[in-house]
Amino acid sequence: MSDTYVKFRNEVMAGGAGDGPGEPETAGGATAWISLIVIVGLLVLLGWWSLWALLLVVGLLICIFLHELGHFLTARMTGMKVTQFFIFMGPKLFSFRRGETEYGVRMFPIGAFVRIIGMNNLDPVEPEDEPRAYRSKSYPRRMLVITAGSIMHMLIAVALLFAVYAIKGQQVATDRVQIAATVGGYPASQAGIEAGDIVVSVDGQTPTTAAGMTALIRTHAPGDVVTVVVERDDQELTKEVTLGTNPDVQGQAFLGVNSGNEVTWQSMSVGAAAVHGVTDLGSAMWDSVGGVVKVLNPVNIWNHVTGADTDPTTQPTTVVGITRISKTIGNEAGLAGLLLMLAGVNVFIGLLNMFPLLPFDGGHAAIATYERLRTRRNGPAYRADVAKMIPVTMAVMTLLAFLLLAGVYLD
Repeated sequence: MSDTYVKFRNEVMAGGAGDGPGEPETAGGATAWISLIVIVGLLVLLGWWSLWALLLVVGLLICIFLHELGHFLTARMTGMKVTQFFIFMGPKLFSFRRGETEYGVRMFPIGAFVRIIGMNNLDPVEPEDEPRAYRSKSYPRRMLVITAGSIMHMLIAVALLFAVYAIKGQQVATDRVQIAATVGGYPASQAGIEAGDIVVSVDGQTPTTAAGMTALIRTHAPGDVVTVVVERDDQELTKEVTLGTNPDVQGQAFLGVNSGNEVTWQSMSVGAAAVHGVTDLGSAMWDSVGGVVKVLNPVNIWNHVTGADTDPTTQPTTVVGITRISKTIGNEAGLAGLLLMLAGVNVFIGLLNMFPLLPFDGGHAAIATYERLRTRRNGPAYRADVAKMIPVTMAVMTLLAFLLLAGVYLD
């Protein structure tokens, strides 16, 4: 078994990198400066393309830092030894040491980590440091430290929701249907219907939901001419639309729009904002549970890659797709809309991170819980052999790599 594989295996199972023999205690130099300039240059280009996208990426970086800060502070508070606190992954760019901890930035702008010694039985620890190892601490302390990252995401989400509700208000859906987008080359766009238009009527009937408008369209046949009245800039415009054929259902009338109910901002007091910030977190968490299941479903990912499924609500996405969406949301709803989006992302990441398999934090929590259940009262602490979990962990990492590649391809 090669030293490289052992180092990689142990770092994956421990949730963070460790210095190998001969590695310098800190990093820097010309290569680091060049890499840093490249990263800053990419951020500048992103800001030139869309300020909203840049704000979202900066917000995500702050959230990643706060996630790791949660692990770091709770580990220090519970007496664990933290040897590294790095933003990003890969080779070191810059670092400095304060006390027993090395702080720094690595090359690849994905993720971050806090290295706590003794995460499991594969993680070697000096005998004198064993009392400060993660595995040597009590079950409540280990659970506090390992869940601190996800807890931090939930606190961020509550703070963002409160800020938006207190300053801007809450988004409330009306009973008016609004066009979200038109499909190029299809009847709606050809007739001059635009994104943002409010549908006043379809052949004299007023729809109150997107499904209701679809039902009205499907009462007609392809080739029929319908009168669609829309409201744009407080003016009503009448459009004569010749319906097309649904590309997925032969013989079914098709308008060629994506629509939903119009959303308006409803102001609320600071007290109400605080209450709704907490209560809405619960509903957001419930919605995200289904999203996590869909995202980690290999069949769902494959169906999207092959084109068998084109539903955007179940499509895996990456920062590439999220930044593109942020540009649209920022242009339509401003900073408040962007912050609500960031709150939703935090809830999703917080729940995904607690998936009970390594290398997620939830995997460490599951192992700690299993060890607690196997430990007899007044007996020695049971320690699980995480080497048995290596095949499962590698399978999860393969799935994550597949998810990342598929997401980038679809984005």
